[in-house]
Amino acid sequence: MKPHTEYGRIRTDGSLREIAHHGSEEYPFQFYDEDIWQFDFHCVDWHWHPEVELMFIETGRADFLIGSERHTLSSETGVFINAQVVHRFESTESTRIPNIVFSPALLSQEESLIYQKYIRPVLDSPVKYQIFTFDNPDQKEILDTLLSVFAIQRSEHICEIRTVETLMRLWRMIYESRGNIENAPMQQPSARTQAQLQIMLQYIHKNYPYQISLDDIANTVTLSKSSVLNIFNKNIHTSPVNYLVNYRLKCAAKLLAITEDSVLSIAHETGFENVGYFCRKFKDTFQLTPGEYRKRKKDSAQVLSGRQSKDNKR
Repeated sequence: MKPHTEYGRIRTDGSLREIAHHGSEEYPFQFYDEDIWQFDFHCVDWHWHPEVELMFIETGRADFLIGSERHTLSSETGVFINAQVVHRFESTESTRIPNIVFSPALLSQEESLIYQKYIRPVLDSPVKYQIFTFDNPDQKEILDTLLSVFAIQRSEHICEIRTVETLMRLWRMIYESRGNIENAPMQQPSARTQAQLQIMLQYIHKNYPYQISLDDIANTVTLSKSSVLNIFNKNIHTSPVNYLVNYRLKCAAKLLAITEDSVLSIAHETGFENVGYFCRKFKDTFQLTPGEYRKRKKDSAQVLSGRQSKDNKR
């Protein structure tokens, strides 16, 4: 399986669960060789997945957001993200982040002793993420092993058994290291708060073409407006209104790329009553006008089509 290199946006459902399948049922593992700068909004937007993820800042600099926390990560830094943890990466420059996403069931069957004794404790741990640096002698081996996994994926002949063998060593080190930070206080949103956030996000995703207010969003979970603002700010670092506007802009960007509809029509279709305001917000977000964005996407599609045509001729 070759490195996955097609990217541009993270696609999620109403609960922010990533829609993409990582690997296959027979081999639930995927290697991604990505640059945050190439994603829409220059960020790997809020999402979660049932698999675990390990990534490495190869070049550049990134902000890692998880819950109410923000970490600025420089190059040569690694991150372990546990299953079902909502997270986001941002960058202000080209930032290469090779990463792997895989199901722990790849390492051992869920009913096995290995899974119950060594895998389940990590998944159920209050430690939702770990950050690794070469400056820490105890973490150097973890990073070296992670880089070995990447090297296998980048080789001409990828070997699945070598990948799993190296992942087992990597998992053992993560299992052993979790005890060092497991007792540290970590503020995690309650299940109730997470459910409330998901209900409000689902409401926004379903109703974004219409004029909806903060009161409308708050009424979906019977909370005060101040409580709703607090939930959004603490968990995804933005206000409900800003989230709504950004979601509308993403939907508009998709329509610009796949349809010939006018800018005015797309603005109205995605909930913007004033096309001038839509154009200003779009340029502020994408650093391109809607027309320029459409042209760039079409040019990119033509280049990709040309490459595929050449490959087919070979």
